[in-house]
This record gives sequence, C-alpha cells and structure tokens, in this order.
Amino acid sequence: MTQTPTGHSPAQGQARAQFTVPAQHPMVTVLGSGDSLLRVIEKAFPAADIHVRGNEISATGEAADVALVQRLFDEMMLVLRTGQPMTEDAVERSIAMLRASENGTSDGQETPAEVLTQNILSSRGRTIRPKTLNQKRYVDAIDKHTIVFGIGPAGTGKTYLAMAKAVQALQSKQVNRIILTRPAVEAGERLGFLPGTLYEKIDPYLRPLYDALHDMLDPDSIPKLMASGTIEVAPLAYMRGRTLNDAFIILDEAQNTSPEQMKMFLTRLGFDSKIVITGDVTQVDLPNGTKSGLRQVQDILEGVEDVHFSRLSSQDVVRHKLVGRIVDAYEKYDTENGTENGTHKGGRNKRK
Repeated sequence: MTQTPTGHSPAQGQARAQFTVPAQHPMVTVLGSGDSLLRVIEKAFPAADIHVRGNEISATGEAADVALVQRLFDEMMLVLRTGQPMTEDAVERSIAMLRASENGTSDGQETPAEVLTQNILSSRGRTIRPKTLNQKRYVDAIDKHTIVFGIGPAGTGKTYLAMAKAVQALQSKQVNRIILTRPAVEAGERLGFLPGTLYEKIDPYLRPLYDALHDMLDPDSIPKLMASGTIEVAPLAYMRGRTLNDAFIILDEAQNTSPEQMKMFLTRLGFDSKIVITGDVTQVDLPNGTKSGLRQVQDILEGVEDVHFSRLSSQDVVRHKLVGRIVDAYEKYDTENGTENGTHKGGRNKRK
C-alpha cells in the first residue's frame, strides 16, 4: 500500500494521507465483511476521519493518528500478501503493537506483520501462529534456549504454543519423542473419591494435553505414537528417577509443583533435550502451607545461562475478550484488598 499525494488540503493543524489498495487485493480483505475491520479501525481512531472510495482509503486528523493509520494499513497489506486473512482480533492487536512502539513502551523492533505471519505448525487445514508480541518472543525463546518457563494467566497460549513447538520438533526430527506431564493436584476435589482405577482418576488432569495433541496431529496416529513411546503423557510423579534424552518435555500447570518436585523435574534433563515449563502463579491449588515450586524457581534460576523466563499478561489472552478483563479485574481486586484470587492471605484458603 502506498501513500499518494492529494489535491485536497486538510484543515489547519491536521494531516491527511491517501492510500491505494493494489488491484490484486479485493477491498473486502482490507475492510472486512460488512466493513467489520474498518469499524475496528474507526473505533480505535475516533478523532480521525477515514473515508473509502473505490480502492482508495483516506485518513484525515491529527498527524500522529494519521501516521499510525498509515502504518496500520501498511502492516495489514504485508500480512495479506502472505495469503493470511486479517481478522478483527488481528487488527486490534496490530493497533496495540503499533501504539506500544509509538509510545516507547515496547522494548523490541518486531512489527505486527512479523508477529502475525510467523508460522509454527500447519496441521489439518489450519496454521498455528503467535498472535501477540509476547507470544512471538516466547516461541523464539523456545528455539534459542534449553529450558524455557512460560508464566502467565489462563488463555495466553502458554501450553498450546509449547505443544506446537514440540510437534514441530518431532516432525523435523530435532527430537525423538515428546513427553507431556502435569502434577495431579486436586483443584477443590479429591482424587480418592473419583470412581475408577488410578489411571482413570488421573486421566482428567491430563485431558487438556490430549485435546491439544488432537488439534495438531492426525487423531488416528496418536494412539500409535503413544503405544510406541514416541509421545508420552504421564503424571509428574512418573518422572522421578528418569533421565530424558532426545526429548521435548513439557511440564504443564507447574504452579502446582512443590519446590522439591520442581527440582526433581528440572534434573531429569538429558542430552539433546529441551524443557518448557508452563504455569499461572495466580492459580495455585496446593494444600495450605505448601510453597509453589514455580514461584520459588524464578528467584533461583533467574539469570542462569540457557534458562529463559517468558512472562505473558492479560494483554496476551487469546480466548474470549472477557477472559482478559476478568484477569485484570482479579488483579485490581487483589491489589486493593491485599488478597490472592479474591481470598484473604491469612484465611483458610490461603495460597502460597
């Protein structure tokens, strides 16, 4: 998309830019079905006057707004040229990234197009990509480091992106197997009261990992891969005493590990292996008096070579928009009331 001169002069103190969308890109891909993308842009820049005529888009307003609108359409065109469609969510995230860059609150040079077009894995007709700048940095960190911690609230893609990187590593023969593990900690329920065998009681805790695998692999191949040991899904307790070589290992829900379990798991690392540990330190389900290994390990390993901590926030939530607002609301409540997850720290349900 290019900026072109215009014969109409903007009002004094205002700037004007005009853009021409190349003919090979239908306007619906730029504006959205029913102008849905255009409405997102207009809402984000209420002081700017944006008009569309044919394949030309003009923006008039404050110089800073017009410059950001121009950068936004340029980034959108870079994404569209890759064949990837723009969505309302992608436009909103692009605007947030551009504003962070403009305000100096972003500590990197990555552009929205670089973030939104980074393919991790293509499977069953869909492509898995990072959707936010922090997600891209998390994925890049997994490529560069042996041990990576992905810490953040629910819905930020911590586990899903790690799973995608694991499947990618397996398919490219960087590793020979994938090992997925979780601590089997009750979130208010008691395992002993659940019906069935020990495996049937533990299986619900591992179900989210199975669900992610089904998104990324042919479902018919998963039982064969598990039978051969190429993919292993097991409770954390099953890791004790093992050395894991040539493997991509993911520890999920790591906030529910004790310090002893965290140390045990980290020392399972073998040759040519990679570990990703994910968790949300605001959702600890350990019994009262038990410290979270994920909270403690940040103080112990911060700054250690080849260990990286990726921290995601409510801004990286890729579920329903309301999830991000819920996370922010709980953080605000806890800050104002000295609580954790709405529970007084000195109460019966104290979480550490």
